[in-house]
Amino acid sequence: MAKVDRRIVRTQEAIKKAFLELMSEKNFDSMTIQDISDRANINRATVYLHYLDKFDLLDKIIEEHINNMVNLCESEAEMDWIESTVHCMEYLERNFLFFSTMLASEGAPYFRSRFVQHNIEEFKKDVDITEGKNFGQSEDVVVEFVANAYVGVVEWWLKNGMPYPPEEMAEKVGDLLERIL
Repeated sequence: MAKVDRRIVRTQEAIKKAFLELMSEKNFDSMTIQDISDRANINRATVYLHYLDKFDLLDKIIEEHINNMVNLCESEAEMDWIESTVHCMEYLERNFLFFSTMLASEGAPYFRSRFVQHNIEEFKKDVDITEGKNFGQSEDVVVEFVANAYVGVVEWWLKNGMPYPPEEMAEKVGDLLERIL
């Protein structure tokens, strides 16, 4: 695999940071590439070297975080709900600017939909409708319910400034998940 130039990584990080800061301050539709380049302190053409437009930038940032969540979930396959949820909550906390901005901005419906879809895929692995609590239920209904409830709780936690530390929040969410799944 080719080694990535650190300058490219730094530039892309500056662009993403500027974009997220602007998303938290202004309407996505009124944001321009010039706004992003000014905030990142780079030339406008440099943004276009890395991204087609602001929609491409938004897509790439969302993809990056969804992929990070997928990788996090895959690495936690052998963990119990609480331990796995602690790692997810810590990731959300480390990336507070991204998640709080996406869930509070106009990008929210698109991001929320992607986040729910990611959680549906993860929860499908754990739903059993052949016995136990969910015997006879529709797998689709259970998975939709759990994924949307999880995303809703995450939204609430972030929008309220993370009133509980990640470990405590993970215990609360993990306990609820254990009751449902």
